[in-house]
Amino acid sequence: MGKQRWPHRFSYVGKIAADRKTKNLCNRINPSDIAVVDHPDMDEIAALALVRANVRAVINLSPFLTGTYPAEGARRLLEAGIPLYETASADKSILDQADGRPGAVWKEQLWVCSDKGWFRQAELRRLTTKEIGQRWQEANERLDDVLSAFIDNTLRYASAEKEWFLRPLKKLPLRTRLSDRHVVVVVRGRHYREDLRMLSSYIRDYNPVLIAVDGGADALLENGYIPDMIVGDMDSVTDQALLSGAEIVVHAFQDGQAPGKARVERLGISCHLLPAPGTSEDIAMLLAFEEKAKLIVTIGTHSTMIDFLEKGRKGMASTLLVRTKIGSRLIDAKGVSQLYQPRWSWNWTGWLVAATLVPVMAVLSLHPITRHVMQLWWMQWRSWAFLGG
Repeated sequence: MGKQRWPHRFSYVGKIAADRKTKNLCNRINPSDIAVVDHPDMDEIAALALVRANVRAVINLSPFLTGTYPAEGARRLLEAGIPLYETASADKSILDQADGRPGAVWKEQLWVCSDKGWFRQAELRRLTTKEIGQRWQEANERLDDVLSAFIDNTLRYASAEKEWFLRPLKKLPLRTRLSDRHVVVVVRGRHYREDLRMLSSYIRDYNPVLIAVDGGADALLENGYIPDMIVGDMDSVTDQALLSGAEIVVHAFQDGQAPGKARVERLGISCHLLPAPGTSEDIAMLLAFEEKAKLIVTIGTHSTMIDFLEKGRKGMASTLLVRTKIGSRLIDAKGVSQLYQPRWSWNWTGWLVAATLVPVMAVLSLHPITRHVMQLWWMQWRSWAFLGG
């Protein structure tokens, strides 16, 4: 578009942060940035990450709700008071041209500042809570048809992949011992923060092996834990997490191709390559199972149709097969609070007794009779000590 005069009044102004992948954008976005994404049916996890980043506004080059299923992202952003805009522009080059530049939203237009001045980059349309609610309701009404297609796709792929999952995984020379130990598999999925907080006493008492799936490693670091192992294609984990000392297992395609391996090697980190179909979180659970883990506890894993549709997957064949194979050795974090009681320790007992005695002694020391008795006891002790010396 042509060069324009700077609009003297605007709705929102800030640096533009743009990316084709919202999860990549959320790793580098700053407070008060204007987020520009290309994310149809924005999921709840991505939306909450943008909320935590305190962005000024979100502009989507695709519909926040296409009607395929009731995605929660748009509603979460509006609930947080973040304005949402859509643009019908098919020019995806906006993502490259606008990223990192000063920008502004004015009269439902996106303005970008270049070296030659301010330019009107795209026409926008602001979304209302009412419109998003109507789209969400319409998508919810079509959910039965989506579920039917999802089940058919799951069963078709499960039938095709079952022979692969019946065979053991490639044996890896792991330095991390999993045999007869508790293992916690952490995925940066829905409610992972709450699950981690709920399991804090369990992790402290049992010292389980912490296996992170991609960005789950950053989730562990955020909560003060260091992952023992990271499993995944390495597309959503930070360099900091990869350099934390964890053992790295790169999930590769069945033909052995592994785009994430090059990134790990550039950091000078050794890794294992594990070819397998399915999702990385399924492979992490299966790896723990085949290494004879005593119990496998999952945090933030995907297990519902909406979870998988948000990931862009139209079925959950590998998850069905893996969970069926692992069986009773697998437990979801949300059930641990019902099954697990923290162990009592003498350390805890000592601190509890001390905490109880402090206020009691303080009260007794204020009473005249108690104070007199304590003075007599002190004099008696000093006399005994003097005579004994």
